[in-house]
Formats: sequence, C-alpha cells, structure tokens
Amino acid sequence: MNVISLFKGRLIAFFDNRFTRRRQFSGDPNLLDENYDVVRSNLAANITQNIIESAYASEEELFSRLNANIGGLTESKVEEKLALHGYNEIEKQEQLSWYKHLWLCYKNPFNLLLTFLDIFYIITDDIRGIVVLSSMIIISTVLRFVQEQRSNNAADKLKEMVSTTATVLRIEDEDDETIAMYERQVNANLYNASANKIEVPINQIVPGDIVMLSAGDLIPADLRILGAKDLFVSQATLTGESLPVEKFSLPLKSGNKDSLELENIAFMGTTVVSGSARAIVLTTGRHTVFGSLADKVISQEVVETSFQVGINKVSWLLIYFMLIMAPIVFLLNGFTKHDWMDAALFALSIAVALTPEMLPMIVTSTLAKGAVAMAREKVIVKRLDAIQNFGAMDILCTDKTGTLTQDKICLERHTNIFGEEYDDVLEYAYLNSYYQTGLKNLLDVAVLERANFGDIPDLVKKYTKVDEVPFDFQRRRMSVVVSDKEASHILICKGAVEEILSCCNSAYHNENILPLTDELLTELLEVTGQLNADGLRVIAIASKSYPQGKSTYSVADEKDMVLVGYIAFLDPPKETTKPAIEALNKHGVAVKILTGDNELVTAKVCREVGLDVEGMLLGSQIDRLSDEELSRIAEDTTVFAKLTPAHKERIVMILHDKGHTVGFLGDGINDAAALRVADIGISVDSAVDIAKEAADIILLEKSLMVLERGVEEGRKTFANMLKYIKITASSNFGNVFSVLIASAFLPFLPMLPMQLLVLNLLYDISQIAIPFDNVDKEFISRPQKWDPSELKRFMLFFGPLSSIFDIATFLVMWYFYGANTQAHATLFQSGWFIESLFTQTMIVHMIRTRKIPFIQSQASISMVAMMILILSVGLSFPMFHPFAVYMQMQHLPFSYFIWLVGLVGGYLLLVQFMKNIYVRKYGWQ
Repeated sequence: MNVISLFKGRLIAFFDNRFTRRRQFSGDPNLLDENYDVVRSNLAANITQNIIESAYASEEELFSRLNANIGGLTESKVEEKLALHGYNEIEKQEQLSWYKHLWLCYKNPFNLLLTFLDIFYIITDDIRGIVVLSSMIIISTVLRFVQEQRSNNAADKLKEMVSTTATVLRIEDEDDETIAMYERQVNANLYNASANKIEVPINQIVPGDIVMLSAGDLIPADLRILGAKDLFVSQATLTGESLPVEKFSLPLKSGNKDSLELENIAFMGTTVVSGSARAIVLTTGRHTVFGSLADKVISQEVVETSFQVGINKVSWLLIYFMLIMAPIVFLLNGFTKHDWMDAALFALSIAVALTPEMLPMIVTSTLAKGAVAMAREKVIVKRLDAIQNFGAMDILCTDKTGTLTQDKICLERHTNIFGEEYDDVLEYAYLNSYYQTGLKNLLDVAVLERANFGDIPDLVKKYTKVDEVPFDFQRRRMSVVVSDKEASHILICKGAVEEILSCCNSAYHNENILPLTDELLTELLEVTGQLNADGLRVIAIASKSYPQGKSTYSVADEKDMVLVGYIAFLDPPKETTKPAIEALNKHGVAVKILTGDNELVTAKVCREVGLDVEGMLLGSQIDRLSDEELSRIAEDTTVFAKLTPAHKERIVMILHDKGHTVGFLGDGINDAAALRVADIGISVDSAVDIAKEAADIILLEKSLMVLERGVEEGRKTFANMLKYIKITASSNFGNVFSVLIASAFLPFLPMLPMQLLVLNLLYDISQIAIPFDNVDKEFISRPQKWDPSELKRFMLFFGPLSSIFDIATFLVMWYFYGANTQAHATLFQSGWFIESLFTQTMIVHMIRTRKIPFIQSQASISMVAMMILILSVGLSFPMFHPFAVYMQMQHLPFSYFIWLVGLVGGYLLLVQFMKNIYVRKYGWQ
C-alpha cells in the first residue's frame, strides 16, 4: 500500500516524459537538447516572445508570417499546416493499461512479503497456508484495482461532456476569384460572415486559421484579435483574475507588458464571456501558453504524500519486527527441542502471525468504503489514498476565482460621489444599460439583474430613447440619450472613472451642483480609490440635460457633464464558502488563499467569508525570498496574491516539507502544478482537463460543504485503519513475548504451526468488520497523522499485558491440569488456543476507543456480530470431535471455562486501567 501510489506516480511520470520527449522532439532538430528542463524552459520563453511580437505586429505582417488571408485558409493549406505543426492537442498523461495498473495495485511491501511466504508454503505443500495467504493478496489487490478503475472511468466521462469544436473560416475552392470573394464578404460583414464559416474539431485548428468567437466560446488556441465588439474574456484559468478582461483589435504601439496582459491577445483555455470577435490563430497545441504550462505539469515528478510516507514507515516498522523475532523463535526452538524442521515450520507460522497480512485488505477496503461514501456526496475519488489524506489535512490552500467565488460579476454597490448608498445612480445605470444597443457585456447584465426589482424596471415607461453614443476603447465610455415626459433630453454616460471625470465640470450631491475643483477632484479620487481598495471594480455615472430640439448626439456632446455617482462590481463568494471555512477551522484545518488575482480583491473576499487575514505575501515578494525564508513566513501567512503557477507549486511544497498535510483546491491550468504536488489535489467538474488529471478528487457539485464531509470521512477512515494496526501490533508483540517464554521452558511447542495459522486466520477474519466500525466524535475533531514512534510506544505499552495472562494460562494448564508432558501437549495447546483467541478478539473492543467500551462508546453491530461468530467458531474446534481430531486438539473440562472467564475478565480490566494511564500520559491517537 505504501509504495503503490509513489511507484505509480513515478512510473507514470517516467513514461510520460519518455513519451512526450519522443513525440514533441520528432521532426524538430532545433529542440534536441540533452537537458530536457532547459529545452522546456527555452520553449516557454520562445512562446512568450512570439506572443509579444504578434501583439505589436500589423495585420499585414501577421498574414505574411502565418501564410494566411483574411477570408480563411484553403483545405490544402490546412493539410500542409497540420503536417507541419501537428494537431492542436495538449499533452496529457498516458493512461495506464489495465495490467500495469493491476501490477501497481499489487506491489506493496506486505503483498510482496506474503507472496514470499506463500512460495514457502508451496514448497512445503501446505494447502491451508497457500489458500489463506493467496486470498489476502488477491482480495486487497482486486478491491483497490476495481475501485480506482471505477473512479478513473467516471473522471474520464466528465471530459466527454466538453465541447470540442470551434467556428473557423475555410475556403473550399482555391482559385483566386473565390478567395477574393470571401475576403470581400468578410471585410463587408466583420462578425457575421457565413459563406465560408464552418465548425471544425478544435484539434484540427492550425496557425493562420481565422476563428469566429462569440459569448460562451472556449478560446481554442493562442489568438490575435483582428476585430472585436464588446469582447470580454475570462482569463481566470490562467491568471486567477476574478473579473473578465476587455480585448481590443488594434495592434499595440509600445510598452513593456507581460504576455498575459496584452489586450489584443486571447489565450487558449480562456473563455469568451460576452461580445464577439474575429481572430487569427498564432500557435496551437503545446506551443501555446496553456500548452507550455500543461507540459510542465505532466513532466513533474510525483511527490510522496503524507499517507504514503506514514504507511511506509509503519509498514516497515512491523516488517522489521517480524524479521527480528521470527529467527529468534526458530533458533530458540531448534536448540531447545532439537527438531529443526518443526522449529522452521513454527518460526514460519510465527512470521505469518507477526505479519499484518490483513493490512493491505483492511486499508484498501477502508479507503474504498470512504470512496463509496464520498460518491454519495457526488465526489469522484480518483486515488484511494486521497481519502486518508483528506482526514490528515491540516492546511487547505485554495484558489479564489471560481472556487471560493461564483466566477460571476455582480453589482455590489451603487453610491453617490462620496461613496454613500444612492438609488438614483442605480436608476441612471439601469437606463443606460437597458437602452444601449448590441450585445450587453457582463457589467450591463449585472446592472439589469440588480435593478430588476421595485419601481426601477418601470423607468422604461417614463422614458423613451432618443440616441446613443456607442462604446469604443479609446474613450472607454458609452452614452445613451433618453427623453422624459417633460420633453427634455438626458444624456447618461457610464465608463472608466478617469475618463468620466475628464468630461465633467461639476458633481451632484444632496440636490446641489458642486463645481469640480481640484480639491473636490482629489476627494473624489480618494473615494474611488477606497472602493478599489475594497476589491471593487468602479464605473462612474454622469449626466447632462439637453433641450428637446436636438435629435442626434455624438462624442462631442460628452462634455461639461455632472458626475452623479458610482456603481461597483465584485465576483461574490459562493453561499457555502463561509460555512465551509468555519467548518474546516472547527476541524483544525487552516485555510490559505493562493491566487493570481490582486491583493485588494482577495482581501475583500476574505472579509466577506469571515477569513481572518493574518499575513499577506505577493508573488513579487516571494521571488525575493529563499526557501528557508519562505518556509518561516508561509505558515503564518493567510493570503498569497498575484501568484504565478510556479509560486503556487512552491508554496505547497514548502508547507509539505514543513510536515503539514496540504490540500489544494483549484480549477485552472494555473492550479495544475500545485494540485499535482499537494498531498490531496481537489478540483471540480468544470475545471480544465489538465487540472482534473492532476487532482485526486473531483467535486461534481458547487457546494464547498462537501469538504467538511470529506475531512470527516477521511478521519473515520484513518481511525479504523489505525485500530487494526494498533491492535495487531500490540497483540502480536504480546504473543511473541509469550512464545519466547514458552519455547524456553516447555518440552513441547506451545502451539502447533497449523493451530497458530488457524488462530491467525480467525483473528484476521474478525477484523474484516473494522472498516464499518463507528468512530468517536472526538477523534474526527482534529487532523490525524501517522506516527510510527507512537505506534512503537503503544505496542511496547500494551503488548506485554497479554503476556501476563498468557503466562497465567500456561501456569493453570501446567499445574492445575497437569499438561506438563509431551503426552498432554494437546490439552495445553487447546487451552492456550482458546485463551489467545478470546483475548485477541475481545481486545479489539478495548483498544478501538479511549472510552469505556460498550458503555461510553458503542462498536458497530457488524463488529459485535463478527466477534460472536469468531468466538463460536473457535470454541467448536476443541469441543466437537471431528474438528478436534483435525486440529489435533482435545475437549476442555468445564472448570477450564471458569478459569477462562477470570483470565479474560482480568485482562480486559487491566487493559482499561492501563489505557487510562496511557491517555493521561501520552494522549490517544
């Protein structure tokens, strides 16, 4: 179990790297380089440089460079470009074949050890041993394989629901006259050219294609905008920005901008929120910005999670214990009994008894039960280990946009010029948004939705539209002119604050018109600055009255206006965000926000959801910190803003290396690297494919309350796994201690190898119900982690207690019943068999809880039923003649059972007494 996921991840990464190198470098000698990381870095730099050059190039230069024309590509050119550039596809993880997956599900230390012991039984022709061990191996392997296959299949089905087509301009006939005709049509009707508009699969788009975009479209490649109308693009998947970005069609003149800030470039993987556009494809596939990020994520080496590290340490602790004790038992019995073959078989039986062979099956079935429980909450668990990591998680790092927030623009405030709530400004904004023609952008939609109550919608009955001055990106404002019943005209203008202020000479407040002096202007800028500091996007509203005689209006009329107030927008938190964060904090999970958005917007969201910001770091500050410095700061910092994907990955790794179990919740390509290195990566069904591939868990519903249920389920899972390990470890230690004493003083074996194997089998069967056991509420109130040192202490503390009563049983059988010779060995062995079965089986109920069992803490019905069943079966062996003969046992006298009640009762009372001491001294995990 402990090395499955680690080995699986490294195997996947290895084959992915080999596979991607072979595919990506074929036919491209310029990329051949011995150092793949350097090549990938150079490739990313080349992509960025190409994007920047394309943003500043003229259209003629673009068409010449891309061998394209405005009317679209011909089919022959498309075929040539496909052969040259390949399909427009992002590298993805190669799916493991079923037999490789099955092998990885099998390969863990305990299964390998059991296989070795199984081979020994095959050599000695012990059918019972073969059946028992083989069953354990097969059940644990197949159970994990089936559960993970189901989850991965469910995740794959999510991808099939994603649209995979785009609208492009293509030319069928390749003669010059046809091409010229299409070019004239496109130039005459920029956004609605349809003569050569077709839908094609996204993977068949090539550089030079002319793509037509509209609201709701996924950007299929990196594009340069040629023409746009009210185009707003959501770049949250790349940058984490909460608000959509306006895109223009004009080439940039000058400047030194980051590639993701270029206003005329649209990036693969982003989404058109509103408006329409025509664009030309610059790059496709892995040569896009999105593709370079995906390439980096896929080539990452998988990091060991806290579960893998913990179970690995515990596993080897138990195996080392077995490897030490089994040879000691062999040598002791060989020298004292002088029958080395019997000593070897007995030592082998001890090795099997000491090996927690049920651990793979218990762990797998417990995790599978947790996965089934999460499936009922509409959560896909792709990797079973993630269930326990959910419970162990003590830090949840989360992206902001689309995870904590709705990824939707809402009108948050409408204020007068001094930031006070003012309904009139909402009325002006409503009339402006309602009467403007063409596509309404996100801000207009938010205004209309917010004002759709009371008397505001009735305003359209009081006013009629006269004219409008459309929006353009040079002046960044738009105006509508309406006429009221008094026949006067009112020009209502909305736009960017600085643009509106430049057209105003006065401001309205408390029914007074105030001249826009320098002092007032400074005060107004402070108000809008404060709104911006609150994380709001501010739009100014101004108006001007005109007499009735004017019928047409232009930009020239947008002067000497009166500032009315502001409308401010925000991407609001999800309704479940605040209660989810409160629930996580209650369960001991600290929440940290890692976002590409700015610090002001992020701080606003934190206040909205009740998340106390104890510290804030920006990406630029992180770049100046060493890992050691960042490690000291990261634990006490709540918000990390303006981050790149590399920043997010680095922060998660730093926290992981500090000993935390780190979860990461995200949905964009900029989150994929962090999702991959986190102990538990959590994504949503609407996330980009590369994020869903990197995640361990996929949420099918938008509610974040499922995170709390996941934490609780993970802790229940961990609790039940830990029960088996603690019970088995302490019981095995006590049994071996008893065997060593018995082997040193008895003239015969204290128990036959076959009896020992059957006892071990019965005990193992009794543990099958552990995954379904109840868990005390106190245990799920805080994060739980693997602690081998605590397990060792627990084993040494409780193990010898059973030996006290084993030795007492030896003395009763030796002196009271005279079972002190080889002739009476079966009586001795039968008595110890029953006592061992009772103490081992009933101790489960003592150690499963820190409380008083059956009184303060109730075991599940399945646990109690399994205990009764196993004790009944065990009692039948010496009591019924056929079983007794087969097991080489004999009937026990009635008085023995009186002794048994006293011995078992004394043992349980002593364990409860010592448990109270242990809890006070060490606590209880």
